[in-house]
Amino acid sequence: MEPIRKIVSRTAVLPYTDIDTDQIIPARFLRTTTREGLGKQLFADWRYNADGSERSEFPLNQPQAAGCTVLVGGRNFGCGSSREHAPWALYDYGFRAVISTEIADIFRSNALKNGLLPIVVDDATHQWLLSNPGAEVTVDLESCTLGLPGGRSLQFAVEPFARVCLLNGVDQLGFLLKQDAAITAYEQSHWQVAR
Repeated sequence: MEPIRKIVSRTAVLPYTDIDTDQIIPARFLRTTTREGLGKQLFADWRYNADGSERSEFPLNQPQAAGCTVLVGGRNFGCGSSREHAPWALYDYGFRAVISTEIADIFRSNALKNGLLPIVVDDATHQWLLSNPGAEVTVDLESCTLGLPGGRSLQFAVEPFARVCLLNGVDQLGFLLKQDAAITAYEQSHWQVAR
């Protein structure tokens, strides 16, 4: 995972409500246990025709969405079944943050554990973002602020441990492995006392 400190990006917008994990990554693509290549199947049923060609009307297939690392989705983003493949696919595609007024709890947890920052904003900010696809935003994880065009910024909440992991580009296991020397020293000091 890449560390997240500051993301400056135009936004790609999917204004649909209740975007569930099966729409994010259809179940037929869940046979893999690796993240690589899942970005190609992201929103597959919406992005592609039956013959595999891209649907030009789908927002992510339009030229202005190319290179965007921030996705603005409709209310209740990531609802449905629990699957880590959903944030994996978004991350592999190139997204580093997802913004909505409501993000499903299990999806949010999976996203935070896999390098994708979920950001919940108020209705007015959300409506502005939905109405202005391609707006350049600045996501600052160190200060937990979302900067909008015109100098406006707002705070967003991130669970503290997840924030530390994202800032350092590690997952929970990676964080624990970095603590190996301290854990070993603690165990040795307590084992010697117990003897």
